[in-house]
This record gives sequence, structure tokens and C-alpha cells, in this order.
Amino acid sequence: RLRALNRLQVILQHLKMSKQTDSTAEVLLEKKGGAGIITLNRPKALNALNLSMIQQIYPQIKTWEKDPETFLIIIKGTGGKAFSAGGDIRAITEAGKVGDKLTQDFFKGEYSLNNAIGTCKKPYVALIDGITMGGGVGVSVHGHFRVATEKTVFAMPETAIGLFPDIGGGYFLPRLSGKIGYYLALTGCRLKGRDVLKVGIATHFVESEKLPALEKDLIALKSPSKENIADLLNSYHMKCTIDQEKEFVLDEHMEKINSLFSANTMEEIVKKLKQDGSPFAMKQLETINKMSPTSLKLTLRQLREGASMSLQDVLRMEYRLSQACMKGHDFYEGVRAVLIDKDQSPKWKPAALEEVSDEFVDNCFKPLGNDDLKL
Repeated sequence: RLRALNRLQVILQHLKMSKQTDSTAEVLLEKKGGAGIITLNRPKALNALNLSMIQQIYPQIKTWEKDPETFLIIIKGTGGKAFSAGGDIRAITEAGKVGDKLTQDFFKGEYSLNNAIGTCKKPYVALIDGITMGGGVGVSVHGHFRVATEKTVFAMPETAIGLFPDIGGGYFLPRLSGKIGYYLALTGCRLKGRDVLKVGIATHFVESEKLPALEKDLIALKSPSKENIADLLNSYHMKCTIDQEKEFVLDEHMEKINSLFSANTMEEIVKKLKQDGSPFAMKQLETINKMSPTSLKLTLRQLREGASMSLQDVLRMEYRLSQACMKGHDFYEGVRAVLIDKDQSPKWKPAALEEVSDEFVDNCFKPLGNDDLKL
């Protein structure tokens, strides 16, 4: 009897351990009913994506895509604050400073994952509750369904850290209505709650506290089609009355955004903002003046070119840009000023738009030969 008891204790200990390691895993991948569920599980880091998470999620999506018993894929975050606040910028910065391969591997892995989501044959449902920025947008926006809540905060703040709105930003941003994608990309403007739906980033809007019930209902669907999933999401969406009456935050400025951000060059955009002189225009000017001039020029061209490219070609282009940024000055300086020392006063080089030459920008877009991203 003692031996049986000992054995039981060993088993219990083992179960306890496996549960512990599981809850500390940075990403949880599980199958429930007909649904594959991805849970981003780095709440202290606001579920920022690192390379090991990306390397676990990618093959799992590919496996579920081929599995006849998996009918949909759900992705969500833990901790209640964020879906995912972006990519693990600090790790990339450290790697870049010492010339580590992570600066290539991370972006290759991340963009391959963005592409896997964008081409996924199974319905893909992202529950974008809380902060959803940068890399977090990348693992949600390219899927079929994106469910926002009153807690959702969307932004692509990359120009403030010497980067550009990557993860396929060159694909989805210029496809938003009018010039709003250009405005969001260049200024890093944040949208909250229903506005994320109104601008077209989200497809549905559901109360945050209803998400567990929604997830349960999605899991319970019996061999659903994309239409069945859409019907269920629509039914939750229709029942949600939070902020229903609220006007879109940028409504009154849309005309200005469409005219001011339609210029072909950054210098022209700045000139238009100055000429306009309205409080809205002056506020945008002030924001743009804080951004990396190099990032602004790369971003404008990235969106203008991406507007007529496939997602795959956009990701290949963005990989080239990412490697140019890794070799440059502004990314490291931006991360220092915004995330490390937090003095919010980066010293950009070059410091003015006029000093960023067309030739320099052209070079950032050049193919990398054997080092190009293969999708």
C-alpha cells in the first residue's frame, strides 16, 4: 500500500509540475472541440511576441490548416490588459547592437507567420481585447475575423522608434478608406474601442466580458463553415450596445486627413499641414516633427507601393526595410529614448526630412539577393 501511495504522490507531483510549466509557457496551443486555440501568455510583457513564440505558432497553424477535425483557429491574449502590444523590441535591439542573427531570424519568422495567417484556409478569429499594436496587429489583422471590445487600443507607433509600420502594414493600411491608413502610419495615432471597428481594422465589436461566452460558443460549433462562424460573431455583435451612439473619433477630420495626407512626399505633407494651419493640422505637424525623418520617408513609400502589391510582395519589401533599419542609427536611438531611458527625446540622424536623400531611401528598398525573405 505504501508503494502505491508513493506512486500516487509521484504522479500527483508530476501533474502539478506539468501544470506549472504549462501556465508559464509563453504561448499555449490547444485543441478544444473543433477549434485550435492560440493563447499569447506573456502578460507581464503585454503578450509581446518573441521568436520562440513565433516558432511555435507557425507550425501549429500549418498543422491545424491540414487537419480535417479543426474547423477554425482562435487567437487571444492573457492578463486582461493586452491582446499583444507588439514584437519583442528589446531583444531585437540587444541583438542588433552585437550583430546577432536574431535581427534576421525574428523578422523572417514574424513575416512568415503574418503570411501564414493571411493565407490560412481555416477561418481565423482574433479576439483583440486590450492593447493591440505592431506585432499584435500582425497576428490578427490578416485573419478573417477580428473581434474588438471597448478595451481595444490599436496603434502602429513605429515611426516614433525609428522603424516603420511593418507586419504587412504596407498591405492593410493603404487599403483602409481614404487616406486614413497613411495618417495612422505616419502619426502613430491610437484608436480605441468601436473606432477600431469603424476604421476597418476589426470586423466585429463585442463586450469584453462576453468574450469567454463567445469563445465557448465558437468551440461548440459542429463542423462549422466560415458562414456559420460569421453568423455567430454577427449575433454577438448585434447584441452589443456599448458606445453604439458614439461618432467615429476622426469623423470631423476625415476631409482634412484625405486631402492633407494625399501628397506624394513627406515634405509636401508637411507643407500642406503648415498651409492648412487649423488646430488639427498643427497637432499633426507637432506629432510628425517628433518622428524619425528616415522612418517617415520609408513609411510613406512603403504604403504608396504596398497599395498595389500582394501581401507576399509587401512582406518581402518590408523585410528589406527591416534589415536597413537594423543597420541604421534611428531604430536603436528610438528604442533608447522611448523604451529604455524613456527621456522621449531621440536624437535622429539625419535630423530633418530634407537630409534623408532619395538615394538613401531607394537603397533601403533594394532586393537582398539570397538573403531576401522566402515565402
